Amino acid sequence: MSKASTLKYHKLFAPETVEPPRKPHVQTGDQRQAVTYVYSEDIILRVNIALATVRPLLVRGPSGTGKSSLARSVAQVLGWRYYETVITSRTQARDLLWQVDLLSRLHDAQTRRRFEVDQERYVTPGALWWAFDEASARAQRLRGARGSSSAIDPNLGGAHSRAVVLLDEIDKADPDTPNNLLVPLGSLQFQVEETGRLVETTPDKAPLIIITTNDERELPLAFLRRCIELPLEYPTSERLVEIGRAQLHSLDEGLLQSVAQALLPTQGQPNVSAAEYVDALRACVSLKLAPHDDAFKQLLASTVWKHGRKEPRK
Repeated sequence: MSKASTLKYHKLFAPETVEPPRKPHVQTGDQRQAVTYVYSEDIILRVNIALATVRPLLVRGPSGTGKSSLARSVAQVLGWRYYETVITSRTQARDLLWQVDLLSRLHDAQTRRRFEVDQERYVTPGALWWAFDEASARAQRLRGARGSSSAIDPNLGGAHSRAVVLLDEIDKADPDTPNNLLVPLGSLQFQVEETGRLVETTPDKAPLIIITTNDERELPLAFLRRCIELPLEYPTSERLVEIGRAQLHSLDEGLLQSVAQALLPTQGQPNVSAAEYVDALRACVSLKLAPHDDAFKQLLASTVWKHGRKEPRK
């Protein structure tokens, strides 16, 4: 019996322990839509709690622990629509709900073409608008399409009435952003200031909001209280091998073990991500290298021991 099936409860989200991609597999680079994810029992439980409570899932941990790839995999398993936004230092809460094309509005005002006509044309739906109400977001996008016959839907997932939304790296946002999201995420509605339009959804159609943080900045307590938390750590040697086996299922078991052991210090836990481990494995296969070869250390220097990180002492 797999570890993921040991807890007995009704699962709203019930993936396999190893979930292969639902689209053609990409062999290199960051896999945006082709994701193989190795689930633990705890990850599955936390996702189910977020779905049952209609609360955001706050996934926290260092970079490289699979936070954003979890969101893509969850959307694939559920078959829901999928939207993602990478947050920057300039991101405000309203940007995730809707944006206003201020440049076009200023240009039209200056040329007196649309000075007092249809301000709604300059409003563009954000990721949460699309997730709350796809129909009204599409209609709004058409209003601002300026003659285009089709609306641009940023959906990266399936065709479904519900959605998964990834808000990536919330700790990089404007400090007020987390608290300013509390009302729309809690009430499942918001009002567009420029038009007065109410955008809303219901609990049975609400999106699953997955928010990630690298813990680079402390988040407001009020925001944390309203989230379901999932902490992720760097993988152990056993989990590295499990992930490598899932990503490269035809690979020799000895190579999986040898490369994992080469990354581990005698004591403590390395800050090696699963992606770096898989990169090292793929390079070994393509270049026909083994851990005892002279070039293996140079390979690890370029795939793992970089950015000032030092090789652990044995």
